[in-house]
Amino acid sequence: MTKTLFSLFLLFVIAACSSPAPVKKDSTPKVPITRLDGLKIAYYANDSIKKYFDYFKREEAVAEKNQKRFENELKKRNKVYEEYIIKKDQEARSGLLSQNEIAMVQQKAQQMQNELMQYQQTEGQRIEEQTMKSLEAINKKVELWGKKYCEKHHIDLLLIQGQGGQINYIKKEMDVTKAFINFLNENQSQIEKEL
Repeated sequence: MTKTLFSLFLLFVIAACSSPAPVKKDSTPKVPITRLDGLKIAYYANDSIKKYFDYFKREEAVAEKNQKRFENELKKRNKVYEEYIIKKDQEARSGLLSQNEIAMVQQKAQQMQNELMQYQQTEGQRIEEQTMKSLEAINKKVELWGKKYCEKHHIDLLLIQGQGGQINYIKKEMDVTKAFINFLNENQSQIEKEL
């Protein structure tokens, strides 16, 4: 009986070891070989888009105007708060306020300070989000119109050069910054419609 059991066990082990191995799939990407002869590569300086693309400059000016308005309103509210504190402090030192009035002044001062902080956080965040949303939309349009520019001028690869970017050196002959910005400015009305 032991011999039979051993034989069955041996058959089971042999059968398990001889099962076909799973087939491995080739994970090599299928990248077509492209021509290198006549490959047209160009780049534009990203900083120049910010300086010379009219729509970008206008949107940046709007963002700066909103930021200034926010800062001025914040200063105004802070001034009202400080003037209230100074005035009530002088009244308290002159003995013009009762203990009950002083408690009410402290409560109002705390409320004013909370409102000031709430405004600063809420409005500051709203302006920041609005600016980021605007810049993201512009960047997406520059990318889309970069594709159109490349198709029009038969450019195979359009790179973005900027400080801290991944491109260390490119020949100046490959620079299409001025022409690309002119292209963007010429199509500005269409870009604005799409935003």
